[in-house]
Amino acid sequence: MLRLLKQFLRRGAAAALAAAMLCAGALAAEKSPAERRQEDLDFLYEKVLVEAHPNAFASTTEAEFLRVKTEIASRLETESDVEFLLDLMRLTALAGDSHTMISVGNAAAFRIYPFAVVRRGEHWYLSAAAAEDKSLLCQEVTKLAGRPVEEVVGAYGTLFSSDNPVRLRRQFQQSCNIADLYEYLGLVESGEPLTVTLKNGKALSLEPMDMEAMGQTEFARLADRITGTPATAAANAYYFAKPLTKDVYYIQYNTCREAEDLPMADFAAAVAKDLGAGRYRRVLLDLRNNGGGSDGVIWPLLEVLRREMDRGVKLVGLIGEATFSSALINAVEIQEMGGVLAGEPAGGSVCHFGAVKTFSLPNSGVRGQVSSKYIDLNTLLDAGAGRGVEALQSDILVYQTMEDTLAGRDTLVEWCLTARDRDLVPPNRYDAPLTRGRFVAQLHEALGSPAAAADGLPFADSFGIEWFLPALAWAKEAGIARGAADGTFSAARPITWQEAAVFLSRTAKALDVPLPDPAADRAGPLPEALARGGNRDAVGEMWDAGLLQPSDADYTRGLTRSQGEELASALAGLLK
Repeated sequence: MLRLLKQFLRRGAAAALAAAMLCAGALAAEKSPAERRQEDLDFLYEKVLVEAHPNAFASTTEAEFLRVKTEIASRLETESDVEFLLDLMRLTALAGDSHTMISVGNAAAFRIYPFAVVRRGEHWYLSAAAAEDKSLLCQEVTKLAGRPVEEVVGAYGTLFSSDNPVRLRRQFQQSCNIADLYEYLGLVESGEPLTVTLKNGKALSLEPMDMEAMGQTEFARLADRITGTPATAAANAYYFAKPLTKDVYYIQYNTCREAEDLPMADFAAAVAKDLGAGRYRRVLLDLRNNGGGSDGVIWPLLEVLRREMDRGVKLVGLIGEATFSSALINAVEIQEMGGVLAGEPAGGSVCHFGAVKTFSLPNSGVRGQVSSKYIDLNTLLDAGAGRGVEALQSDILVYQTMEDTLAGRDTLVEWCLTARDRDLVPPNRYDAPLTRGRFVAQLHEALGSPAAAADGLPFADSFGIEWFLPALAWAKEAGIARGAADGTFSAARPITWQEAAVFLSRTAKALDVPLPDPAADRAGPLPEALARGGNRDAVGEMWDAGLLQPSDADYTRGLTRSQGEELASALAGLLK
């Protein structure tokens, strides 16, 4: 019995020793704060930016990414959690992608300066201040930390990933009062006040506050000065519609999502009923509050509006700095329909990375989102041709004024209510690349817009809302545009000189256009650039007829819109 007890005790001691060793091993394996930060930094770079993003190095070289990453890694042991978060933002911002970002909401420890600004036109105004400074509200702000405001906005580009300056301005406006950003960027010394300089010569010296102190501070805000509310104020709804006058119908589309209580198909049907019951000459589709979602949600509404446009209704899309992501795509689709865009430049870029996925870093739990694909509207829509990663500009520039803001008026909508139809014509962009669909439309218009039987979509890849859809239907019916073997036409693809010659040749044959005799002395020999490739017969025929010689022709490059118009006009001229 004694021997058994001794064996039990020895076994217990051994087990205790093993347990102690395991605990010691566990303690030894526990990672230090710097090691956990290094893991997060590596995860962000390798798993998010390099592996998940389609091309994180589109704007910044990989070498620069690695240089910044190494610099961040060198201070992981000494920096604060807020500084580490800002480092992660800095690395992410190198992607130059407005959709790929670290969420600043991760840091509740941010310190705040008690003020805010808002942009109206080309100027910045004080929109919030401590109650004792309420007399300074709505004054123009000229400098922050002794620097012009636009210089500070540019500095924010170090931390906020953006693919155009409009988007960066909006990000600045939303975080212009975070003291930690100013200190990180070297704009303000740590713990020092921020000087806000006003155009009237006065200045505010603002000390940073923590969130608790901010919550206890009484503020004066721009909203307190506004004396009215426009009929087009942003509503707490995904979408709604109403008449503004007997001539103008208004639709507000605030998010690219479908409301559970009102499916888009039902909403579009209600809009169609309203438009059918009235005699509206203009529809305003407001995307100024829309930050995105799914670009396809609006499609039933666009189809309704396209039919109204066929009956002579003018479609005007309203855009602004908040128009972003899928709403930006919808805005370009309005142009594809033949509508005009009015308002301020959009925060979204025409071509952009998007289709975001969210992520969370393994140790800190810092959250963010990353793009998963590149959306190239330059190749998808005729309205996007020749455009790249650039802010979508309105066709008609109208800024909201501070005077109208205070009076509760919508500057843009009031302009649209009184504008003449001739003021609502989109610019032609004559130097933009000429697409196949647009050239067919140019031929169609030059020849007097002949009618065609409307029986479904002309091609398998036709969207159904294109402004040039009647021209495609005519061209297909006349055998001018035949499309590919799979029934597609690729209307948004830039047209080649050889393809243009084929369309000219087929049009001449379909309409019995009398071609002049070959005039070698006028046309000269066929350029080598035109001789290469297929369709040699059509190219030679159109060259001999003198039809492939628009002004400033460079046959090594694609055609421009203005050159397409010259070709179409030259062919139509042979019928006279």
